[in-house]
Amino acid sequence: MIAPGLDVLFVGINPGLWSAATGWHFARPGNRFWPALHRGGFTPRQLHPSEQDELPGLGLGITNMVARASARADELTAAELVEGARELTAKVARYRPRWVAVVGVTAYRIGFARPKAGFGPQPEPLAAARLWVLPNPSGLNAHFTPETLGAAFGELRAAVAG
Repeated sequence: MIAPGLDVLFVGINPGLWSAATGWHFARPGNRFWPALHRGGFTPRQLHPSEQDELPGLGLGITNMVARASARADELTAAELVEGARELTAKVARYRPRWVAVVGVTAYRIGFARPKAGFGPQPEPLAAARLWVLPNPSGLNAHFTPETLGAAFGELRAAVAG
């Protein structure tokens, strides 16, 4: 789900097994991406993963850093994340979104060699896009509740609108 000139390109780490089976991003029941996207103000209602084709009409897109599916993101190697970051940079240069939101700080830190990166806006752009790091919405990430995930997405929404 990527198109030229998007307002925000969301970048997942890699497809989970459920997403690989369905072809839908963030498809596993219990993944909190779609609720957070709505709570953050990006969509007028909570979309189902099968409705991902509606995102470009809202100025949004989704891609992954790494194409290989796995049960858990921590099964990826550092080399896969570094290569994925390189490929993502090329995609961003080609499609030119205004913002890129990487959904997962650990993958961002490893892939882009930014070991101290935190959540929120990043000082360096990605290609010509502004860069933001969001928490991973996986149900395995218990550090964030649906409410705090929605608030994190809402901070990005405010920056995009501002």
